[in-house]
Amino acid sequence: MTHQAHTALAIPPEGIRRVIIKNVVPSVENGAYPAKAAVSFPVCFAANIFADGHDRIVAVLQLRFSGEKHWQHIALSRKENDLWQAVYRPEQTGLLEFRIQAWVSGLESWKDGYAKKQQAGVDTILEELGGVALLQQLLPLSSKSDRKILKQLLDSKKETGLKPEDLEDDLYQRLLLLSDKSRVSTSPVFRIRVDRKKAQFSTWYELFPRSCAPEPGRHGTFGDVIRRLPALASAGFDVLYLPPIHPIGRIHRKGRNNSLAAGPADPGSPWAIGSDEGGHKALHPELGTMADFKKLVREAGRLGIEIAMDIAFQCAPDHPYVHEHPEWFRWRADGTVQFAENPPKKYEDILPFDFESAAWQELWQELLSIFMFWIGKGIRIFRVDNPHTKSLRLWEWIIGSIQASHPDVLFLSEAFTRQHIMEHLAMIGFSQSYTYFTWRNTRQELQQYMTELSKGPKQFFFRPNFWPNTPDILPAHLVTGGVNMHIIRLLLAATLSSNYGLYGPVYERGICEPAPGKEEYTDNEKYEIRYWEPEAESRTWSVIRKVNQIRHTYEALQVTNNIEFLSCSNDAIMAYLKWDPNGDRHLLVVICLDPHYPQSGWIQIPREKLFRLYGAVAVEDLLQEEHYDWNNDWNYVALDPHHKPAHLFRFRAG
Repeated sequence: MTHQAHTALAIPPEGIRRVIIKNVVPSVENGAYPAKAAVSFPVCFAANIFADGHDRIVAVLQLRFSGEKHWQHIALSRKENDLWQAVYRPEQTGLLEFRIQAWVSGLESWKDGYAKKQQAGVDTILEELGGVALLQQLLPLSSKSDRKILKQLLDSKKETGLKPEDLEDDLYQRLLLLSDKSRVSTSPVFRIRVDRKKAQFSTWYELFPRSCAPEPGRHGTFGDVIRRLPALASAGFDVLYLPPIHPIGRIHRKGRNNSLAAGPADPGSPWAIGSDEGGHKALHPELGTMADFKKLVREAGRLGIEIAMDIAFQCAPDHPYVHEHPEWFRWRADGTVQFAENPPKKYEDILPFDFESAAWQELWQELLSIFMFWIGKGIRIFRVDNPHTKSLRLWEWIIGSIQASHPDVLFLSEAFTRQHIMEHLAMIGFSQSYTYFTWRNTRQELQQYMTELSKGPKQFFFRPNFWPNTPDILPAHLVTGGVNMHIIRLLLAATLSSNYGLYGPVYERGICEPAPGKEEYTDNEKYEIRYWEPEAESRTWSVIRKVNQIRHTYEALQVTNNIEFLSCSNDAIMAYLKWDPNGDRHLLVVICLDPHYPQSGWIQIPREKLFRLYGAVAVEDLLQEEHYDWNNDWNYVALDPHHKPAHLFRFRAG
């Protein structure tokens, strides 16, 4: 009989490290991409940390911004089931690196063992002598100032032994952080992109500058937009998004309602960019000069509004790029350039770039230069049109290149496409993302979608921006629900997500006539100049003003991932808590989802949790002057979409 020789694996040098660190968050794709955070908003770090046996563990979070040499240390606290957590509020933008270190602590294990024997009435002399031995081990690892204190302690305690109470608390906490490096377990290094606050919390309004003229029959200008700014600022909007403001092509220009035959007065679609008047670095001459545009940016900033610029990487057939750089386009057998298509839609007035051309690197450089040109004019927010139809690796390179020198620049991804593509765009750098909110209608659909966004892995990288409508999208529920549904969807967008926007002035005026057979507006501003006659403040606008005021006052509405849905006896009513990340100014939102009929029902609140915070639970409606005392788990609500479509409750001490 022969015996196969036994060959042992090499003993790993890290075998002395007893602590295991798993499931570190926040992380994206196991650290392949940075997670997202914003200045002043708390970031919760967590991991499962454990070791064999019953010895005690010390775990620390280490942080540093890219380029810094030294790590900042924050102690992790042990929660239940081997979960360790720490909270950190970044106070600057940039790329933040972090890792977790943990080790078996002889000091903590000694203190714990001593306490157990003392409580059991067992002699502790061996533990006391063991304490002296521990100090001797920690002596060479300690700082110069602590070494002097430890030597004095050793001199006085080496005969009698050391008790935990002999160590002052400050000294004990410093000694806890000392360990033989060979025994320290260290997680991989993860990254977090820390953006400025507006990435986390923003309120957008979209309008077409050419439709801002105060009288009919005239093309609007940047000066006309400036006259609109005070009303937008007073309503609480802090981002004004302008569709493309460049020269518009004349070849294959679209007419009203996307017709193929354009009349001589038809202005064309702003997304058909470029003509003999210039391309992506030029302004439509009827809007004004570059000096006028810079004045708009300045005046908006003075009122607390930032201008968000549209970036659409496509060209009209008469764009200068087409004849200056034909190598950037895909030419067909008949000598024409392939126009954009999204069957059954055809965009004869738009030519896409060929990102697989032999000159793709030169194309990338030019596209980056478009961003840099407008950054030089004062723009710090870009809404990117259809990024999913361009090279995904292009965006990773462009955003990384820009944020390396301009970390305050933000990008909104307008990609209504497949889930994995939308998620990947967010992972590679887009600050905010359009979402499927527009098509989530029932309570179950909304709650499921919000849970997916706020509780799963998406919470670390996907910042939703909820839009009830866009120039391209007039959903059926706005058509059938009228003004009431416009208000309901506004309330949902503004309270579910910390970032939301709407396209006006059609929204606040309740305009909802669809194009036949399409999910978009008839007489669409994309293809014609509209004159909006001044009118008294609408019911929708007054709700917008009130809700935005509340959003700016209560930080509970400045975070998306702080939501807790409540049970309700009526599916036509939706109720959820928004927990304040910085204190106790929590909010309770109750919304009627039916735009036609009054609805009532019972909602279940986490009464015991609220009692611990406030005593007896009293709620005050911030939308209406109504007060209730809620001393039960289940509480009755009655809503009417015509007069009282929602409650936005704050809690008061009972």
